[in-house]
Amino acid sequence: MSTLMDFLLYLTEDPLRNVSETMVLILCSLGALIIFSGTLVWRRHPRPAEVNEMENSSRVRHLRTLKSHETASALLELFDKDGAGAWPPKANHDSWPMALRPYKDIYLELIPLLPTAEPSLDDSINNERRNKYRSLMRRLLNERINIAQVEQMMAAVEAGNWDVLARDAYNGFYACVAELDAPWPFFQRNFGVTSEGGNITSNVLHTYNEKGERVYKVNIGMSDLIRSSEEIFFRMFYDVEILAFPIYYVMIRAIISFEENDRESCVNHLENIALRLRHLLLCFYENLTESRVSHSVWLGYVQGFQGWGVGIIVDGEFVKYDGLSGNHVLCFQALDAFLGMDRYLTDEQMIRYIPVNQRKLCVTFGKHSFRNKLKEDSHMKIENEFTKIVKYLKVFRVAHRARAMPYLEQPAPERLAMTAGKSVIEGRTAKETRDALKALDQLLATRLKETV
Repeated sequence: MSTLMDFLLYLTEDPLRNVSETMVLILCSLGALIIFSGTLVWRRHPRPAEVNEMENSSRVRHLRTLKSHETASALLELFDKDGAGAWPPKANHDSWPMALRPYKDIYLELIPLLPTAEPSLDDSINNERRNKYRSLMRRLLNERINIAQVEQMMAAVEAGNWDVLARDAYNGFYACVAELDAPWPFFQRNFGVTSEGGNITSNVLHTYNEKGERVYKVNIGMSDLIRSSEEIFFRMFYDVEILAFPIYYVMIRAIISFEENDRESCVNHLENIALRLRHLLLCFYENLTESRVSHSVWLGYVQGFQGWGVGIIVDGEFVKYDGLSGNHVLCFQALDAFLGMDRYLTDEQMIRYIPVNQRKLCVTFGKHSFRNKLKEDSHMKIENEFTKIVKYLKVFRVAHRARAMPYLEQPAPERLAMTAGKSVIEGRTAKETRDALKALDQLLATRLKETV
């Protein structure tokens, strides 16, 4: 095998491969793993992805000539509206109307009080800290925020008057006020999500300013290891969408080429997708490692804060909404739809956590997926390129499954009752924790099998 990725592709081609043969292959691959690990050490500090404004502008101009096709129209709507003329979405955190500025000031003033170097398991201590924090936030909000002005402004925007609050500032504000009663319902209606908590868009993508700097951090005052792990982990999601936008564009071109019976162009576009996907997945391979995102701090300090669920009482019953999850990422939902695969998330989960324009884009990709329309003889080159794309995606899911478990297996007893729905760690002993993780591992295994 020429590369470790090629080796993993070979292993995933046939799940029924002879066990002894597989063991020999695994042992023989250790050398490749060492070389690959060495490469990762050498590239320990990969550069963050950068938006190529000139190339994206060219892509968008071309998309506007294709907008009669619903895939192009859906991507343009996402770019123009949710993205404020960019993707990943543009978020302005400074040029806000005066009525909104105290929200950011209060966040930055209080966030150092939220994390703690040594989590407590004493309910009385935790309740005291929590009550003090909430009391202080309520007091500051009451003193500094004019709710009537905020609601008037949000209502004007909801009615279509974007002059009172530019779209990029609206996105920045969305990142700042997750779950606050007054503004949150407006965001729910605008983005078409029902969750009372945040999502990947609000809590990750919108937290970056136009310079690519993350504004709303969590672990202020914690160790360098905690803070760097937080920065690298969330930057990974932002970089994935930077690298994904050109893929969305080429997917549209591949679809249109196939529908116009331009097979040569279709093959070229699929080759481009495969090449770009391989580069995109390096963002994951290079960053989700112990040397970049520490196993020891991820569960408690990095994912922990974002993974908390939130709930409300509806008709006398408690309805719980999950915290953030990697399966909310647009890129992989779009790829699955383009490949003609069924969705991972249920209809209810999509409506709860995935903004409506992202959902529409994926629906159009699924509607125009042409992989199942290929004829074996006449579309051989197209089929070969699809096979490459599927294999890259399958290798990613093998790696994701393997890398996720060491992070989730870390002890974090303070999280027992307050994690995301798919990440609840119920066990108090190592064995109980492993048993509790089996369900999550099975979900990952199932998605791997479905990637064909």
